[in-house]
Amino acid sequence: MKEKRIAVPAGRVPAPGQRVLIEAEGKSLALFNVAGQFHAIDDGCPHQGASLCGGRLEGEVIQCGAHGLRFNLRSGYLLNSTQLKVGRYPVEQVDEQLFIVIDAL
Repeated sequence: MKEKRIAVPAGRVPAPGQRVLIEAEGKSLALFNVAGQFHAIDDGCPHQGASLCGGRLEGEVIQCGAHGLRFNLRSGYLLNSTQLKVGRYPVEQVDEQLFIVIDAL
């Protein structure tokens, strides 16, 4: 099975502690660089769809600016819960190119 991957342009790769919004394949994705580890999630909060990309980042936790919900970037889950989850996607690095894996074909 082949994976569908979104190539992140070199100029859009976030520096440590930063994030960027990537729009591709009909999706809005927030790409975070946490101490050299990349995390990609759906930009829309699963609660009411507010953008997560602009939220407050604390380590591997992103806080939604609309209602304060906090999600773990590694798991996608709302902190202290398994009831609410934001879509998350693996990020692969091949040589100097970064890819967000959105699904399998």
